[in-house]
Amino acid sequence: MAPAKILVVDDDPAIRNLIYRFLSQQEYQMESAEDGKKALESFEKFNPDLVILDVNLPDTTGYQLCQEMQKRTGVFVLMLTSRTDEADKIRGFNLGADDYITKPFSLVELGARVGALLKRQRVVQTAEQPSLTFGAMCIDPVRREVTLNEKPVSLTALEFDLLYFLASHPGRVWRRSELLQEVWDYDYVGDQRVVDVHIGQIRRKIEPDTGSPSLIQTVRGVGYKFEIQSSDRSPEMEV
Repeated sequence: MAPAKILVVDDDPAIRNLIYRFLSQQEYQMESAEDGKKALESFEKFNPDLVILDVNLPDTTGYQLCQEMQKRTGVFVLMLTSRTDEADKIRGFNLGADDYITKPFSLVELGARVGALLKRQRVVQTAEQPSLTFGAMCIDPVRREVTLNEKPVSLTALEFDLLYFLASHPGRVWRRSELLQEVWDYDYVGDQRVVDVHIGQIRRKIEPDTGSPSLIQTVRGVGYKFEIQSSDRSPEMEV
């Protein structure tokens, strides 16, 4: 399998070069850019699997760049910033970021986060996973597509992984910490509300009434579960 391709976008040359050299030693294919314009040019030519993206750039914001890149492909985005305000993190997740690390950071932790994100991509490519159908909703893990009433639902890479994981275990209640371990694939260092943010995003896209969700239900004091009526269970889910 060809090594994963990573684009580093940061206006600080010291940080940009540090990340570039460190991940190059992990045998990733690397490109870098110092502003939004050059980042988009590299993005088009390089077609990265993952973008490590600084929030503060001289000609744009990482938030805007994240949205623009994810309109074009399902690229994973790891936000890297000196902002520690929780509202900034929530905004990044709302705009499609898959993960978020604040400066100063550990290169070892950065490498673990990168590996976890890319591992999800490799698993999707190699594992034999069944399509799931629940009523009017179909989840296809091979094409990584979700349709609702035969219309496509636009999900980020992480939103898709989280939805597919929950839907693969209907009725099972998952704690936030368990979802972080199973879907993010590492022990998340930070506020577990990252799960709540992504669940909220998914609900807005698939639930007819987000105020009273019927598919992804909150189990107060515990976590979340994917709930369906027995008549909606797809043949592929039967054992």
